[in-house]
Amino acid sequence: MRKRTFLAAAAASAALPSIAFAQADYPSKPVKLIVAFPPGGTSDVMARMLADELGKNLKQPVVIENVGGAGGVIGMTRALQQPADGYTLIQTGVGQNAVAHGINKMVAYDSKKDFIHITHVHSGPNVLVVHPSTPFQTFKDLIAYAKANPGKLSYGYTPAASGHMAMELLKQTAGIFMVGIPYRGGGPMMTDMLGGQIPLMFINQDVALQHVKAGKLRALAVSSLQRNPLYPDVPTIDESGFKGFEALSWSGLSVARGTPKPIVDKVEAAAVAAMQSPAIRQRMESQGFVVPPQGSAHYTQFVAAEHDRWVKVIKTAGIKEE
Repeated sequence: MRKRTFLAAAAASAALPSIAFAQADYPSKPVKLIVAFPPGGTSDVMARMLADELGKNLKQPVVIENVGGAGGVIGMTRALQQPADGYTLIQTGVGQNAVAHGINKMVAYDSKKDFIHITHVHSGPNVLVVHPSTPFQTFKDLIAYAKANPGKLSYGYTPAASGHMAMELLKQTAGIFMVGIPYRGGGPMMTDMLGGQIPLMFINQDVALQHVKAGKLRALAVSSLQRNPLYPDVPTIDESGFKGFEALSWSGLSVARGTPKPIVDKVEAAAVAAMQSPAIRQRMESQGFVVPPQGSAHYTQFVAAEHDRWVKVIKTAGIKEE
């Protein structure tokens, strides 16, 4: 037994220099960034924007791999199946980090325990929009009508999306009942919204902007705590009588738990520097996104708070996987 123990210790000691060298040499090859959604959407655009700057700072290409499905759960699971060596990064967001834990009982990971959250990347509000044919000129008009006429208003939503969560939170906070009409994608929902088939919905601010500017939709409120620069005349729900109301679309950068700290530190430094790039800030702010506070400490706390918030909302609403 003593001989085997000595040999094992000797082998481990011999391996230490190579492990330390691998960490110091990181990255010595391209790094993969898993995006848990198909190409072309907001998450994908944000990830590619970050990957360009991150690659410059790490001095290695950062290659996007789109692994869509199950609201981001498949991509998260895929990331955990890879070696925890820093060569697989994962873009994490509200759906797979928070909402999935309330809706999907089959989630095989714990976003609080199984990942190291490196930094927050983007944040943007949902906008409550109505069709111009409706009589609602203000957010307070809508709430007053909904209170006086429970069940007479309908709204569109994409299951488990941030807009869906924003509406559930509003119904619970305001004490109103409206009938939800589920859509399998934002495209069909927007088509029906523009055509007047549904009277209202929450939608990401970047998606709504062109239609609001064209007068095809009327924006009544934004779901961030501060007004959005691209919607300066649209009040927040917080300032409209529901203090603390916040429902954001967001993403960040994470790695699997077990990734060596020197590598995590190097990725964090590179990512924070990337997010401070004027090019990234200008591009994000031009679409109504906010560059949130950076760093692992902030993002870890933020993810935990969002997880708890949306799991509670989902349980209160009795939402099941659709």
